[in-house]
Amino acid sequence: MKSTHAAWETPDPAYWTSKGYIVLRVDERGAGQSPGLLDTMSRGTSEAFFDVIEWAAEQEWSSGKVGLLGISYYAGTQWRVAARKPKGLAAIIPWEGMSDYYRDRVRHGGILSDRFIDFWWNNGVSPNQYGKPGRSARSWGEDTLEGDLDEETLLKNRRDQTVDTAVHKFRDEEYYRTRDFDVEAIDVPLLSVANWGGILLHLRGNVLGWIRASSNYKFLHFIVGRHDLPFYYPESAELQLSFFNSFLKDDDTDGWKSGKQPRVRLTLRKGEAGVDDPERERGFPSRDEADWPLPGTNYTKFYLTSNNALSTKPSPSVSTIEYNALNGEPIRFAYKTSSTLEITGHIVAHLTVAATRKSADATPPSDIDLFITLRKINAKGAEVFYTGTMGDPVPIVKGWQRVSLRKVDESNKLHKEYLPYRNYYSSDVQPVEENQKYKVDVEVWPTNVVLEPEETLVLEIAGHDTQGVGKFSHEHPDDRDPKAFDGKSIITVGGEASWLTLPVIDARR
Repeated sequence: MKSTHAAWETPDPAYWTSKGYIVLRVDERGAGQSPGLLDTMSRGTSEAFFDVIEWAAEQEWSSGKVGLLGISYYAGTQWRVAARKPKGLAAIIPWEGMSDYYRDRVRHGGILSDRFIDFWWNNGVSPNQYGKPGRSARSWGEDTLEGDLDEETLLKNRRDQTVDTAVHKFRDEEYYRTRDFDVEAIDVPLLSVANWGGILLHLRGNVLGWIRASSNYKFLHFIVGRHDLPFYYPESAELQLSFFNSFLKDDDTDGWKSGKQPRVRLTLRKGEAGVDDPERERGFPSRDEADWPLPGTNYTKFYLTSNNALSTKPSPSVSTIEYNALNGEPIRFAYKTSSTLEITGHIVAHLTVAATRKSADATPPSDIDLFITLRKINAKGAEVFYTGTMGDPVPIVKGWQRVSLRKVDESNKLHKEYLPYRNYYSSDVQPVEENQKYKVDVEVWPTNVVLEPEETLVLEIAGHDTQGVGKFSHEHPDDRDPKAFDGKSIITVGGEASWLTLPVIDARR
């Protein structure tokens, strides 16, 4: 559902004005026609957004109630500004939008996710900087009204996210501290829409943001499909309209305030719908739930065994399995189902790991990066793929952890057995010495999948990106320096050395 005046990842003005709403699209500071310092996702941009909301609420054409709606960047900004509590903000719909800059976007488990940041900055942000020459000729809107700026001035007027994210590694640095905010301060009505296929950027933030927000009225929906299209489907626009009618117009026909609407609505990835096939994806069933994590979740350990299996019982024999960290084949562990198995929720891979040099004359590695993937294999032996952010084929879900940043803060109130909490401070760095074993809990992002009898769940462990990463790879030459990571990684299996904790859901009546 897009019209002539629609813009990428933002509400369609033609639709919303026809429903009695006023649509504001504002160029962020330093971009488009707004002068100033271009510093994306910063405290300064949130402060400016705060001012815009309060200004809009005070205009004579305004009811005094403001709602926020958008995808991706225009969802992530909602979390940050809502935590500041601007006057007039009455409801938000962050549709596929991260809520944790460091963990969701920049450093997955402490590992720099550089490729997408480079792609996004160089193709979507830098060309739109205020004062950039030739925007009209490049179909980037009108040229800057006040005239072009020279390259030296443009350089002074921006903070390059590709540079900042590579230089700054820890959350206690000023760069990240100024981008942190108190999610628990959010108290406006909230509809968080997460996409099961967004396994490399927004999915985690939609879920964790919803969990931590303090809103009395908060709802969590899970969808499937590409990142850009579902937002504009007619049924999606109707959902957005219904929510805003309730909290901006006091028209609660659909029961958002009265309790008719479910707190959590799942799309269940049961069966196969192909990749980037909206019509088949509409065939996935849905189910309503009272909360997240789902009530009655049975957190079940699946132990890694020496014969590359996953077992609900630890095997008596203990052994090790090796793989080349930077360029070796992943190691895999499989569990074939005898009955229907639903996995919905948060996952942890508890691994006993070590590192050693490739040969006697090689330099020993000083760190380990763990790349975790869960895959589904159907009864015929073929992998089942789902639609990723860019319409690409992706597995069930992924997770990551840098072993030198393995320290968990169990005293933090946000820490859970199924969701380890890490501060990622510079003071948290711990040594990784050759041939020493370390126990590491790897956070795997929240997910859903249903396996039917004779289908197989595969746990894949590697020291590098594997299939499904797309444009979100982790390949910065400094962050992934071979001097630190090139070696062999060793996983201890058998007994209770390593296991995968899965959120198993019993059959719902």
